[in-house]
Order: sequence, then C-alpha cells, then structure tokens
Amino acid sequence: MPGIQGLTINSLTVHHRRIALVRPFVTAVRSATAIDVVLVQARDSDGRSGWGEAPTSWRVTGESRQSVTAAVEGPLTEAVLGAPVDDPAGTSALLARSLVRNSAARMAVDCALYDLAAQAAGIPLYRYLGADHGTVRTDMTLSAGLRGENEDGLIATAIEHRDAGFGTLKVKVGAGGDDVSVLRRVRTEVGAGIGLRVDANQGWTAEQAVSVISAWEDAGLGIEMVEQPVAMDDLDALEFVTRHVNTPILADEAVWTTRDLTEVIRRHAADLVNIKLAKTGGLREALRMAELARHNDVAVIIGCMMESHVGISAAASLACALEATGAATRSTAHDLDAGLWLKQSPVTGGAAYERDVVRLPAAAGLGISGLAAD
Repeated sequence: MPGIQGLTINSLTVHHRRIALVRPFVTAVRSATAIDVVLVQARDSDGRSGWGEAPTSWRVTGESRQSVTAAVEGPLTEAVLGAPVDDPAGTSALLARSLVRNSAARMAVDCALYDLAAQAAGIPLYRYLGADHGTVRTDMTLSAGLRGENEDGLIATAIEHRDAGFGTLKVKVGAGGDDVSVLRRVRTEVGAGIGLRVDANQGWTAEQAVSVISAWEDAGLGIEMVEQPVAMDDLDALEFVTRHVNTPILADEAVWTTRDLTEVIRRHAADLVNIKLAKTGGLREALRMAELARHNDVAVIIGCMMESHVGISAAASLACALEATGAATRSTAHDLDAGLWLKQSPVTGGAAYERDVVRLPAAAGLGISGLAAD
C-alpha cells in the first residue's frame, strides 16, 4: 500500500498489567478474580507503535506472563527485527517458524504487526483486513456456579444483562452444578426472545453431554449452540455428541489451526468453530481458518479468552472482516465480551462497548494511542 514501502520493524517491548475483574470468572477449568494483561508494543522505523496482547492461562494455552516475555524478547524479536511493515502476513509466517507453540505470544506480536501495517497505510485495521464496517455484536458470558452455588446470583446477572441490552447470553456449565435446572431457570427468567448458548469448557463425557443437551431439547429451551462439551483432544467424543443431538455443537479448544479444523471438517465432528487469536497465533492463521471453514459450509464465530481491549480490538477487526466476506454472519453474535469483565482498560483507545455492540474507532490501525495510567 502507498506510503509504507521501506518501513521496517525496529523493536518489540513487553508491558505487564494486573487488572481486577468486575466479578469472579468461573469455568469448568479455572476461576479468576483478576488477570495478568501482557501487551506487546512493536515500533517501526518511523516511530509508530503497534499493539498486541497475549492472553495467558496455564490451563488453556499453557503460557504465562513469564513465558510470553521470554518468547517475545528472544526468538520472536529475532524473527521480526528489520522485517518490512507492509508484509505482516509474511512476517507472521516467520513467527510461526521461530518457535514451537507459544500461540498467545505469537498472537501478540502478529497483531502488533498488523496494527502497524494498517497505521502506516492510514486506515483502521478492520478496513485493512477488508471490512466495510467497524461494529460487531457480542454475547455476554454468565459464569458457572459450582454444584448449585450462587445459582440465584447467576439468574440475577442474566436478568441484569438482558435489561442492559444484551440479546445473547452464554452460560458457563459443566462445573458440577445441575445444568438442566439452571438453564430452565435462565430461560424462564430472561424470556423467549433472548438467545441462549452454553459453554461446557470440556466439562462432560460424551454420554453426559448427550444426556444434558437432550434434556434441554426436550424442555424446548431453544439453546442456540453448545460449545466444547467434551475434552479438546477427544474428537471421537465430539463427533459422538454432534451426531446424537440436534443442537449445533461449537468446537473451541479442539480447533487451534487449519490442521485441526481440517480434521473436524472431515469427520463432521462439530457444526461450528470458535476462532480465537490466542489459539491461532494471530490474524494470519485465523484468516486462513475462516476461509477453510467458509469453503466447507462450517459456521464461524470469533471468540476471546480473558483478555483486555487490546486483544478484543484485533478480534473484533477480524470479525468485521469475516462478516464482510460472508465467512461469518452478521445475524450471529460473536463472543467478544472479555473487555466488559475488566474494571479498566490497560490502554487509551481501541475497542469500546455500547450495550452488546463492540465499536471500533475510525483511527488508523487499532486506534490505540498508548498505555493508560496505572
């Protein structure tokens, strides 16, 4: 694109922030009251800064603040120094060859590179990726209760978010509670007009999943989709559930790259796929996965981990681009509510929320001007 030829990547810097959550986040695999936000700032030879984020969780990506820092300051810096700003996809491929796994660390650098390229081109990242708009809808996650614990609180939170304008709610299940009873109560309280989806976070066996989902179907609860009901590495179980229920099954932890998605498609082990940048290692691989899904009539939603407005800005930009190409439908809410769980953003600028809409700024790149005050 005009104006960016000759620009190169000069440095990568890691920034750490500890940010409290507005309420505890509980799933079948972990519980958190705060998150370690790990940001990467990439600078180019004109002095611009691009931003990316590495969501960290030993239980999900196998990465930590310390491991991300080591990866960025070591092999990832070696891979990108001197690389051209106008070829973020090419440089992202170098990142993938520079070390094994470390997908969250690669995500942070990859997104910072794309941010720089879009800034240098003078356009928002979502337009750089091919989008014609800068807004997407998101669901709101309702954290799981353990064995019926705080079920009343979950119901109250569901009503609160319905009244705040969220049209789609995602309930975390599989943590040991009575999932059939909970979803019955949620549906009764929020009404028939609210979209309900659930996420088991690998919390069930195949037989448990079929039993619970079938009970929801028999009760007419109208569950929109069920996310990752079984263990991530058990495609036999995922395929079994998909074949034995009518409710669409969404693969999440089971699909990280195009290789994983190819196998899920071959086996029809799921009906939809949740693409997360922390799994794909960034935008380059995410775009490849979305194209593969589109060609095989597999529906896509863009999701997130517990991450800040930096990661959400990149993911929402991707979601906008996929909606523009038809790889994702505008009628389906994405899963990009993580920024709403944080008491504050670690940066100035970037994505903002208006009810259930993620709105991206019209500024170039991600629209992030720098770190916010501690």
